[in-house]
Amino acid sequence: MSARLICLFVLLLPALFAPGRGRALAAPVHGIAMHGRPALAADFSHFPYANSDAPKDGTLHVAVTGSFDSLNPFIIKGERAMHVRAFVYESLLARNLAEPFSLYGLVARSIEMPDDRSFIIFHIDPRARFADGAPITARDVLFSWKTLRDHGRLNHRTYYRKVLKAEALDDLTVKFSLDGKDRELPLILGLMPVLPEHFYKDRPFERTTLKPVLGSGPYRIIEVKPGQRIIFERRKDYWARDLPSRRGMFNHDRVIVDYYRDNQTAFEALKKRMADYRYEGDATRWATAYDFPAVKSGAFIKETLPTGLPKPLFAFVFNTRRALFSSRAVREAMLYTFDFEWANINLFHKLFARTNGYFDGSELSSIGRPASDAEKALLASVGAKLEPRFLSGEWRAPRSDGSGRDRKNLRRALDLFARAGWRLKGRRLVNAKGATFVFEMLIQTRIEEKLALHWQHTLRLIGVTLNVRKVDSAQFTRRLLAYDYDVVPYTWFNSLSPGNEQKFYWGSMGRARQGTRNYMGVADPAIDAVIERIIAARDRKPFVTAVRALDRLLTSGFYVLPLYHTPGQWVGRWKRLHRPKALSLYGFLPSVTWTVPAP
Repeated sequence: MSARLICLFVLLLPALFAPGRGRALAAPVHGIAMHGRPALAADFSHFPYANSDAPKDGTLHVAVTGSFDSLNPFIIKGERAMHVRAFVYESLLARNLAEPFSLYGLVARSIEMPDDRSFIIFHIDPRARFADGAPITARDVLFSWKTLRDHGRLNHRTYYRKVLKAEALDDLTVKFSLDGKDRELPLILGLMPVLPEHFYKDRPFERTTLKPVLGSGPYRIIEVKPGQRIIFERRKDYWARDLPSRRGMFNHDRVIVDYYRDNQTAFEALKKRMADYRYEGDATRWATAYDFPAVKSGAFIKETLPTGLPKPLFAFVFNTRRALFSSRAVREAMLYTFDFEWANINLFHKLFARTNGYFDGSELSSIGRPASDAEKALLASVGAKLEPRFLSGEWRAPRSDGSGRDRKNLRRALDLFARAGWRLKGRRLVNAKGATFVFEMLIQTRIEEKLALHWQHTLRLIGVTLNVRKVDSAQFTRRLLAYDYDVVPYTWFNSLSPGNEQKFYWGSMGRARQGTRNYMGVADPAIDAVIERIIAARDRKPFVTAVRALDRLLTSGFYVLPLYHTPGQWVGRWKRLHRPKALSLYGFLPSVTWTVPAP
């Protein structure tokens, strides 16, 4: 080795082994993954669920329920219009929805990130343009970060404030310095929407607006009828059209989004060809209302499609902040009082499946999986002592005989109530002080009301009084955020890459801090510690181990009465709307569909 090379090596040693630099120097890459490496090689042509040969033509009609009074999707104020974020704005990186959590080049064509994730560098594609033709520069990225950090929605403020330093290395390069403690943060920054600094020079960002906004995405807004309709037009000059992360996507020349007062009205619009597709969530409607002539003739397609995500956890949530539900035995007893089999037969045409855990239907679930040695060691290290039925994966939500008054289950419920000091006296369940077991449940929808009344009937058989209170959405939200309820229905949606949001869902801070989604009031140091292991995991295997441990801890606490989920994704679409054969983990995606005119 020459003296010159030796000197160069000596000079590089501090950079190679300096604290915070990671185990290796960062080098530009085409994509990053939360755990391990991204699945697609640098020369990938398109995402696997997109059709790269899809024709660019036609109009997509979308029916949604509700209203809107703002086109700014990034602020707290106002009721946001749907699809503006996805159609008008681009992020630094694009997410491949066929992987748990991997990002690939978009506004940033390459990325640098060391193993310890102490920084991330984005190299902006010099072709990237906003819809007015202005180039995207490092100034725009820094403006986006600062603006969303200071004036954006809560999730943006929370994450972007963790950045230690942000700087432009040149006109097309931005570096974010991090503390390396939050391994998800670099990917969250990769999903940051890029805002045009020049557009907001004379426009207050934090105000609601109904004037078309400017982004770098595939569509521009050409018509707005407040609260009623938005029309998006595909940009012929869209700079990212042929990028691998966008090829085969956003194929319609126009997207017309119409707003309807309620779900039934939106469904009628679908039948009249005023909408091209619909995600269905109502079992009765799916079973009985999709019988119009176009379905029978084949002009309308009704599909149940598989997804690869954990099933949503729809449940009755026990507020453990209330003394009545502070007892684990009481909460377990309540599970035996809900007759899912009866409800599925009599209310839902046998179309639903019972939900058993927090990550049901995915590799992250502990249901049906014995704890591995690594998982047992993790649980022991955080001081968790689980019963064999949870360690073995054998626990399931109670099954009934479908009668609506299963005596075996109700006897089991009374036994558990007795452990907590509640006994049946005459026709009332009372404690040692003679107080009756009475609680209130907040509801909003007709389906929730049917479920609550069914549960009320069964509870009455063992002397429990359930008062059902129907409230409007504003009151429901207000009481939900303040944890002012005994029991409330709620649905959590988990991905294959749960991370920081788990603190927001189940972290102990949420027991007292208002505004989180810890609606049951969990406060368990073991759960907090396991969540930290999830966030810190570098590779997929220890990550899955930690999530399964979390699933066992949450399930064994009986914090919720798990209800049901659909066996697949219910989608109805007119035949002229085509989709690729390959599906994403999220199932049907309108963004990869295309239109073929009817013959």
